[in-house]
Amino acid sequence: MHQLSLDIFDTPTVEPDEDQAGGAAQEPIDLLSYGTYIVAFSGGKDSVGCVLNLIESGVPRERIELWHHEVDGREGSHLMDWPCTAAYCQAFADTFRLPIFFSWRIGGFEREMLREGTPTAPVRFELPGGEVRQVGGERGAPGTRRRFPQLSGSLTTRWCSAYLKIDVMAAAIRNQERLRGQRVLVVTGERAEESTCRANYASFEPHRTDKRESPTLARHIDHYRPVHGWSEQQVWDILARWRINPHPAYRMGWGRVSCAGCIFGGDDQWSSVRVVNPAQFGQIAHHEQAFGCTIRRARTTVGHAADHGTPYPTITPALVAEALDPRWNEPIFLPPGVPWMLPAGAFGDHAGPM
Repeated sequence: MHQLSLDIFDTPTVEPDEDQAGGAAQEPIDLLSYGTYIVAFSGGKDSVGCVLNLIESGVPRERIELWHHEVDGREGSHLMDWPCTAAYCQAFADTFRLPIFFSWRIGGFEREMLREGTPTAPVRFELPGGEVRQVGGERGAPGTRRRFPQLSGSLTTRWCSAYLKIDVMAAAIRNQERLRGQRVLVVTGERAEESTCRANYASFEPHRTDKRESPTLARHIDHYRPVHGWSEQQVWDILARWRINPHPAYRMGWGRVSCAGCIFGGDDQWSSVRVVNPAQFGQIAHHEQAFGCTIRRARTTVGHAADHGTPYPTITPALVAEALDPRWNEPIFLPPGVPWMLPAGAFGDHAGPM
C-alpha cells in the first residue's frame, strides 16, 4: 500500500466557495441515492476532479471505487501508455483509501492494432478479493486492422477508446453479479469544453449496460459526467483545493494525460515523446512504416511531426525519470509548506478528441 502523506480524513478540508464547486448541486440527479459509484479513473485531471467532486458532494467514500483500464494490457507491450500511470492510480486510491480495480484487453493496444485474420482478444478485469476474470474473445469474427486508430470523431475509426476503454468497462460491468439488484452510478470525466463531440454528450443518462427493465438482470446503471460543464480552470481549482500532485506528464508540458503516444498529438507533443521516451517513439514510427499508413491519416509521419516540433521546455531529467518509472515514489498530496502550482501543461497543448 502507498504510504499516506496526509490523512485528510482525520483533518478537516477547506470548504469550497459556492462558485468553485463546479455546479454539482445544480445537477438534476439524486446523487446520494446509489449503492456503488464506479469512477473511470485514468489518473488525468478530469478523472481526479470527478473523485474529488463526489467526495465534496457528500458521497460516502465506502461506496466509491476506481476502475483503471490499462491501455497496453499486462502481457508485455509498452507501446502507448505512460509507464508510471498504473502506479500513480494505485497510489491515489491508496491515499484516499478507495478500492481500485484494473482491467485490460489481453495484449492491449498493440495486439488489437496488429490483428490479422484473428478475433479481438478477451477482456480481463479484477474483482474484489483479488480474482481476475476473463470474458469474451471466443466467438468474435476474425478481422484485420494493421493500422493505428485514425484521427476521427468516430469511435469506429478511432477504435482505441472503444476497444480498450469503453467496451472493457462494459464487459466488466455485465459480468459482475455484485452489481445487480442495486443502483449503480458510472462516473466519467468528459468535458464539453474539450471538443464539439463531447459538448453533445449528456451529463446524465442511462449507461449502455443498464438493464433496469429486465426481469432477470435487474441492473440499474446510470452514467454521470459531473465535470461535463466545467471549464479547465474549475478542474485545476479543485485539484488545488486538495493539493493534489498531478501526473508528471502535466508537469512536463502535456495538456492531457491519455496515452503518451496519443494519436491526437501535435508536432510539439511528438517532438517531446521522442525526447522523453525514444524507444516508445521508435516503436510507433516502425509500425507506421510497416503499415504504410500513418497515425495522421493523409498527413505526415510522427517522425516528420517531431522534426517540425519543439520539445516542451519544462521537460527535465527528474520528471522524465518519474514518468518512466513503473513504480510511484511521490506523494499524492503535496506536503505542507510546498506550494501548489499550476503544471506547465495547464491550458496548453491539449491534443485531444475531436
